[in-house]
Amino acid sequence: MQQENKEKRLRLLRATAAAVKEQRLKTGKSISLISNELNVSKSIWSDVELAKTDIQFSTFWRIAEALEISPEKLIRKIKENLPDSLVFIE
Repeated sequence: MQQENKEKRLRLLRATAAAVKEQRLKTGKSISLISNELNVSKSIWSDVELAKTDIQFSTFWRIAEALEISPEKLIRKIKENLPDSLVFIE
């Protein structure tokens, strides 16, 4: 059960990473520029795009603003990268 939840978490992180990177590239912003806008290091931003970190909700909101997308639309993009069958609570 614990391993299964770990795998689900990783799928969510990967889906988030893909959506964030796709949107960043769509805006034409470099990692340097966007990390400066958010006042975070480039390595922290890179960790988000590489699915190495689980971000806080407040950070997620700031990321959406920097990516020029509403948090709701970013969540929809993340959801599109996930299988419909993914649930965390059975």
